[in-house]
Amino acid sequence: MPAYVIARLQDAAPHPEIAEYIERLPASFTPYGGRFLVHVTPHETVEGTWTGAVVMIGFPDLDQARAWWNSPAYQEIAPLRSRHIEGDIILVEGVPEGYDPSVTAKAMREAAAGSD
Repeated sequence: MPAYVIARLQDAAPHPEIAEYIERLPASFTPYGGRFLVHVTPHETVEGTWTGAVVMIGFPDLDQARAWWNSPAYQEIAPLRSRHIEGDIILVEGVPEGYDPSVTAKAMREAAAGSD
């Protein structure tokens, strides 16, 4: 199942270390099948509050995403970002091909009926 790294990064002043991080980032995730899906492109907040920039990297599966995150190549460059940009970063597994959300809705209805 595909997996994603999703980051909501707060705006930061330009810094040479951030530029270096951006330059080196693709080489750190490419060996794990990663690729940019979203990279600091403008977004439109339609509900709630979502400030900062969005980055999304796709991987073939959660194991590959975790392996990239924990890899020496990524851990070496991560401080270049974290020293200058705060944010939230998550790893999340996608849904399988043919996912049917009605199964989740049915389980939710059953759980709600049982709690009455």
